[in-house]
Amino acid sequence: MSVRRFTALGTASQVPNTLRNQHGSFLKWDTDGFLFDPGEGSQRQMIFSGVTATDITKIFITHFHGDHCLGLASILQRLSLDRVQHTVQIYFPASGIEFFENIKGVASYHDVAFIEAHPIESDGVIYEDANLLITAKRLSHTIETFGYRIDEKDSVNMLQEKLDALCIKGRVVGELKAQGQTYHQGKLIRLEDVSVLKKGQSFAFVLDTRMCDGAIALAHDVDVLVTESTFLDQDADKAEAYGHLTALQAGEIARKANAKTLLLTHFSQRYGPNPDFASEARTVHPNVIQLNDGYKFEIPLERRGV
Repeated sequence: MSVRRFTALGTASQVPNTLRNQHGSFLKWDTDGFLFDPGEGSQRQMIFSGVTATDITKIFITHFHGDHCLGLASILQRLSLDRVQHTVQIYFPASGIEFFENIKGVASYHDVAFIEAHPIESDGVIYEDANLLITAKRLSHTIETFGYRIDEKDSVNMLQEKLDALCIKGRVVGELKAQGQTYHQGKLIRLEDVSVLKKGQSFAFVLDTRMCDGAIALAHDVDVLVTESTFLDQDADKAEAYGHLTALQAGEIARKANAKTLLLTHFSQRYGPNPDFASEARTVHPNVIQLNDGYKFEIPLERRGV
């Protein structure tokens, strides 16, 4: 059975505190493992959360501020230490290529990992295969920053009882899937007559940003939206100045975009180790979870078309 699980490795913003590590997020998506913005200490947080280096298939860096990338050096070294055999693709803003190269070469180690760098220069599709479409969009921060969206492509589930009733099997089933319709025993059979649509799931990751069109576009109709909420609304002026969101603004993005579940992370240390951001976001969006380090969110089965 497939697994769709989001794990909060770290939930602090610039500075960790006694309860929160610098940011790090991991999304298990069937056979893929997506690591987002590994801040300092992410390797240790992975151990606590049961995430291994072998689980990682792609790494996404939104921007090159330290709390979003300083853990990447140890992750890359761990990929070599554990002799991970598959290629790990790394996506990041092209303007930060120098930072990426510096992180790769920050220390001496026996580099045997299979790393494939993908610098991003503009909005659009950055990865596609038979099942997934991954896109990036620019956000509004103090340096170039991209947010990411993962879309599972829609598929169809064939209804065996209807196929049997029409004596359809083998090659004819393949024709139906490929063409959407076919003639069988002198009768036109349409795909929708013998199947049901399985709507693909979606996930968006939005760190760090002000309110902007890119954030709303990434979050449009997603099943799960992970976004920063660095500040409370009382400090909205600071959020604007430093290129961040308040919890209220995060809720507004989710509401405007019709995101189903909003997961809040990236909390400023100014409010202490365990402040209440969720209540503020819930004033505009009902389905909000405030993440703590180690929190695991399982995507509900009813959203997976099974």
